[in-house]
Amino acid sequence: MGAGGVGGYFGARLQQAGHDVTFFARGWHLDALRKEGLAVASPHGDARLKVRVFADPAESGVADVVLFAVKLWDTESAAERLRPIVGEHTVVIPFQNGVESVERLRRILPEKCVMSGSAYIATHIKAPGVIEHTGQMARIQFGPLLPSQQGAAQAFLEACLKAGIQAEIPADIVKANWEKFAFLVGLSSATAVARATLGVVRADRDLRWLLEQSMREAWNVGRARGIGLADDYVEGRMAFADTLHADMKASLLHDLEAGGRLEAPWLCGAVARMARESGSDAPVNRAVFAALKPYVDGSQGKAA
Repeated sequence: MGAGGVGGYFGARLQQAGHDVTFFARGWHLDALRKEGLAVASPHGDARLKVRVFADPAESGVADVVLFAVKLWDTESAAERLRPIVGEHTVVIPFQNGVESVERLRRILPEKCVMSGSAYIATHIKAPGVIEHTGQMARIQFGPLLPSQQGAAQAFLEACLKAGIQAEIPADIVKANWEKFAFLVGLSSATAVARATLGVVRADRDLRWLLEQSMREAWNVGRARGIGLADDYVEGRMAFADTLHADMKASLLHDLEAGGRLEAPWLCGAVARMARESGSDAPVNRAVFAALKPYVDGSQGKAA
């Protein structure tokens, strides 16, 4: 659900391995997928596939697994549209940014159907029907939130591994999601504010500080909420950032450069909000969100 960078890439890899995959898309991307198929440009191998794609999930049958990968502002509307394909044994796994997707999905879909997940990959829609993958990182984590979901999680893990996807079920998927979230908050904040790649950010003393401090504020919020993030989490992630492709950009920056809507309210904005709710402050993320606010609804948007 959402055949963009994340859904398009991992859906393509699953289809290449022989799995029955259906994509849901809209607009020019949908038209291109219908006419030309799905193209993936990746260091792990390019692909061009004829795909089964619909605008409306109701046109498809009940699914075994739904990779839920829409932008965060579309979460509720997309979940409503999914109702016809969520059956008794369907599992829906959000591979979205942020740490609030499970709660949002559970308001619309049965709790027993909603698992949790995170994707580590730098991808975007380069052109309608074309997914571009930057760097070597292409990993997903997911896991059950209820004992009844363990069988479905294991079956999907086996499907991913057979497709050559680097996938794992961590011992604590909630903690794993926060580990991804805190890093992404730093990466997206620094690259979006600077309008620059990760290579530029980590080479500049002040931008490197911004990356680290925005991440540390997210870490503080997580720890305050009882998430068992490691004491040396920030230091470890800064070292990890030094290993990544210099041309990497967070999806927030891709959206900003394209003049599209931004997920900032659920990233830097969420850290600022959650800190405020706990009676503390996250000044770096609050400042980043303020700087991005005029663009949240697109390049022609205005600050709320």
